[in-house]
Amino acid sequence: MTAENPTLGQESNTWLVSLLGGQLNFMMYPLIMLTILIILYYPIIFIFSFNYMSSAFYFIYSKIGNLPEDGNSKLWDKPKRILAIVSGVLGKILHGYEICGIENLPKGPAVLVYYHGAATVDYYFFVFEIYRITGRFCYSVIAHALMHLPGVKQYLRVNRCSDFTREECVALLKQGHLLGIAPGGLREQNYGDNTYKLLWGERKGFAHVAIVAKVPIIPIFTQNIREGYRTYGNTWLTRWLYERTWAGFPLYGLIPVKLRTHIGQPIPYDPNVTAEELAEKTKMAVEALRDKYQTIPGSILRALWERFEVHHKNK
Repeated sequence: MTAENPTLGQESNTWLVSLLGGQLNFMMYPLIMLTILIILYYPIIFIFSFNYMSSAFYFIYSKIGNLPEDGNSKLWDKPKRILAIVSGVLGKILHGYEICGIENLPKGPAVLVYYHGAATVDYYFFVFEIYRITGRFCYSVIAHALMHLPGVKQYLRVNRCSDFTREECVALLKQGHLLGIAPGGLREQNYGDNTYKLLWGERKGFAHVAIVAKVPIIPIFTQNIREGYRTYGNTWLTRWLYERTWAGFPLYGLIPVKLRTHIGQPIPYDPNVTAEELAEKTKMAVEALRDKYQTIPGSILRALWERFEVHHKNK
């Protein structure tokens, strides 16, 4: 019999420890990067996760119920109503969400113009709450880039979201639908802050659409949306990335502040008003809602406290 070589066993153990240590070090870097991404983008991750779960729900329901591709079919009403109920519960839990001024919505077509926060969670809740209460589902103009996200085409189609052209917008309005537009878009999302300054630039396409379709414009503003979701900051790096990639700034949020969407008085169609004048008139109407209901600068603590207020205070 030959005795075991203790030196050989020690070398094997040393090699194994070294190998495992190297693997752990190798895995540490992607784990650190993943953790940083989750910290920077966790509100977006939550939002997109919910959207993808909703998309999966639509897909499964369409297969079980053999629903048509056309998202406007009446057969899609039941799954949309189910999602509206779920969204309503989620909105109440996260933000005590509610709508004020729903009586200002016309029975006919209209362009709904809203302030674009760091995240459009408020508009999502708004669309489903309006559908739950009135049975009307708004069409929504969204960024072109969102149309290319994998796995959400059916979700966007059923929820009537698209990068509609002006001609398509006019056609939808002439068919009697509601159409939601945020003139500030990504720029307002990225560069806006708790002063709630509107960043529309020279955009007046929504006014052209309303004039051609001969429909009113409804101003909309959500109180505390900048307190629930905020960008990390307007820095040279975030500006550089946005100007070259049209990417959204990193944001933080899911802060359970009170969100209350205010629907303003309709701005009626006037054939004698130009698109420039109508755009300015609409901007002033949204600013009037902001000035009436939003304390500026916004405060997260104040917005959190508003969830405990029993009665809404009109200013």
